[in-house]
Amino acid sequence: MIHVVHHPYYVTEAPQRSTYRWGKNGAIRDLLLAQGEGIAWHEPDAMGVADIEAAHDADYVAQVLSAAVPRDKERRIGFPVTAAVARRAAVVPGGTYLAARLALDHGFAANTAGGSHHALAETGAGYCVFNDLAIAAHRLAGEGRRVLVVDVDVHQGDGTAALTAGHPGIATYSIHAEKNFPARKARSTLDVPLPDATGDASYLATLEQTLAPMIAGFAPDLILYQAGVDPYADDRLGRLSLSDDGLVARERLVARLAGGTPIASTVGGGYGDDVMAIAHRHVRAILTLGEAVAAARA
Repeated sequence: MIHVVHHPYYVTEAPQRSTYRWGKNGAIRDLLLAQGEGIAWHEPDAMGVADIEAAHDADYVAQVLSAAVPRDKERRIGFPVTAAVARRAAVVPGGTYLAARLALDHGFAANTAGGSHHALAETGAGYCVFNDLAIAAHRLAGEGRRVLVVDVDVHQGDGTAALTAGHPGIATYSIHAEKNFPARKARSTLDVPLPDATGDASYLATLEQTLAPMIAGFAPDLILYQAGVDPYADDRLGRLSLSDDGLVARERLVARLAGGTPIASTVGGGYGDDVMAIAHRHVRAILTLGEAVAAARA
């Protein structure tokens, strides 16, 4: 049984002037529904304002929740923040937090949205409005948990790194394409920049060599896993060259390196015109992680 978090607000009509593929979350939901009784479904509450403000500036939070974000910030985000987008932005961090709580109980859980790792204190950026990873990490750390954010999206988790920097209960790991967005990188606890066209073998070897000692040294109670599928070779915004088999091997490796530490995953990046192909990669990641974690705990 794989525990999955989903909310109807995740699936919303695309705002005007948006190039983000808004249908992805609905496609992920439908593919997981086809798994039948193998999935246990959970619906999150919206994250409270105080918890969002633990990571974001209060004025920016108010702008988003009232759907009154200035145009310059909307341009950085990549789409207008409508009332529907604002509702979604408030509930996604609640979904990542709920996935984390479920993972603590069951070993693994997945949010069917989230991974908004570019959002900064005073603005969103790169299709990210609120940084659900940072918001959930702060709340969990406030409850006494040691949280490691493992970000394998092709883009550096700059917002997450900036919003959690210096917190003794939170560490951040980002393995990403060095020459990809954002142009100005933040400083994660550990950054692993990779050259363009890094393939499966080199990627997996580097991931194991760098992530294993970090998990051992930080000893987290929980891993928030930004399981972006945009390192895939044909991804529109990726620069690495992972195959579908390489992505599956990545999830199995992370589950093994976790060594029984609970994992809560978010869907993160995946870009292109074929929404169903992208959704299949996200669902394959969730199913692979669920199976691998279950096997490790058996």
